[in-house]
Amino acid sequence: MAPSAQPGPPWLFHLADEASGIKRKLADGITTRIFVGDHVMLSVVRIAPHSTGAVHSHPEEQWGVLLEGRCVRIQGGQEVEVEAGAFWHSPGGVPHGIRTGEVGALVLDVFSPPREAYRRGGEGFGEASPARG
Repeated sequence: MAPSAQPGPPWLFHLADEASGIKRKLADGITTRIFVGDHVMLSVVRIAPHSTGAVHSHPEEQWGVLLEGRCVRIQGGQEVEVEAGAFWHSPGGVPHGIRTGEVGALVLDVFSPPREAYRRGGEGFGEASPARG
């Protein structure tokens, strides 16, 4: 379903409305639109086929929901293939990443508290730390 052509109230959004949110390029083939609240942040992440989000960590707690497609979720040294409908939890400081194969993915990430670096557009994972082997 495409987003409505009629403007709605300022608190109403649509996943398919690519014009909404704070735009950020996380990596080659990975873009996000960010929506910031007082205590939580949503990030609608589109991942093209054959793309990789580097393993990294950050102090914020993160939940992710795979809305469409397939991916490999990497966390705590494990790699797990997941399909649409799966969701996961990453406590702050836990190394995690993601990659796609032949099929891309649409992920809804939820951060608490909001990530400071994601309050503005730009590129990269912000103040995230690369995972150490």
